Amino acid sequence: MGGAVSAGEDNDELIDNLKEAQYIRTELVEQAFRAIDRADYYLDDFKDNAYKDLAWKHGNFHLSAPCIYSEVMEALDLQPGLSFLNLGSGTGYLSSMVGLILGPFGVNHGVELHSDVIEYAKQKLDFFIRTSDSFDKFEFCEPSFVTGNCLEISPDSTQYDRVYCGAGVQKEHEDYMKSLLKVGGILVMPLEEKLTKITRTGPAAWETKKILAVSFAPLIQPIHADSGKSRLVHLPPITVRSLQDLARIAIRGTIKRIIHQETMNKNGNGLKNPPRFKRRRVRRRRMETIVFLDKEVFASRISNPSDDNNNCEEIEEERREEEEKGISELKPDPPVNFLREKVLSLPLPDPLKYYLLYYREK
Repeated sequence: MGGAVSAGEDNDELIDNLKEAQYIRTELVEQAFRAIDRADYYLDDFKDNAYKDLAWKHGNFHLSAPCIYSEVMEALDLQPGLSFLNLGSGTGYLSSMVGLILGPFGVNHGVELHSDVIEYAKQKLDFFIRTSDSFDKFEFCEPSFVTGNCLEISPDSTQYDRVYCGAGVQKEHEDYMKSLLKVGGILVMPLEEKLTKITRTGPAAWETKKILAVSFAPLIQPIHADSGKSRLVHLPPITVRSLQDLARIAIRGTIKRIIHQETMNKNGNGLKNPPRFKRRRVRRRRMETIVFLDKEVFASRISNPSDDNNNCEEIEEERREEEEKGISELKPDPPVNFLREKVLSLPLPDPLKYYLLYYREK
């Protein structure tokens, strides 16, 4: 599933294409997609395909196409402080993007059938927290993953504001999925070959909207133990943050506001976006035609009526590009993590500084 937009050369260009095609429509969703590089969730041998609008599967590892994740994120209407349940959480890519929007006071849980995928997701989450500057640009709601079949969630589990299922749901399981949702909540899932958004408007009232046609592998049915009893999945408990953790969140938030104010005072009109690289224009080229005749091969060019007119334009365009080459190929300075610099400059003991930085690598 996928192929709705052109491939990008990098994560930013992929997001540009998704925006242009109207799959990404809101600023919050765009920021989350730009903050987490899709390629980081691919196995090394498959990273060349990371910026194509295609699903990827290798063994138990799976990522949906970027256009699907875009529609899911937009349909969920995520807000800070909400609770989110990801059924079939996979590599954790979607859960991590959601966590950037939910913020430190949200709830971010995932259920995944395969234990090797859970381990992979935890490694990717740890890598993001330790190494990505995006972690310091947001207040993150860290995902918690549990192993099990999402059709066997314990009936005494809490309900959620937002629920997403990443596998095809049959009609017989629709009510079960709805039972996981709070009143006012939103459920997004592939239901009978349609990506579907269901909003719970009351205790027994629902609004359903079909988003687009999709093709997902179906949910795997539970395999009961010899006793005939199902293996109930117990979701992570919803815990209250410690006073120490709340203090860290407050201090980091205060420092970010100071940095923002200093930047506004310096620039005069707020934060300036870094310059984007200039994209090379795509020019028309004559078409090469290869003709097979018996055992002979002939190659010829088919002239386009506009070629003669375009030729002068191309020469002029190449001249302009040569003049602009020195400017357009200049790379911007590496991004500066101002939060990290500010924390390290504080008159505090080193252990406290590193606690404020979540013990992250530079």
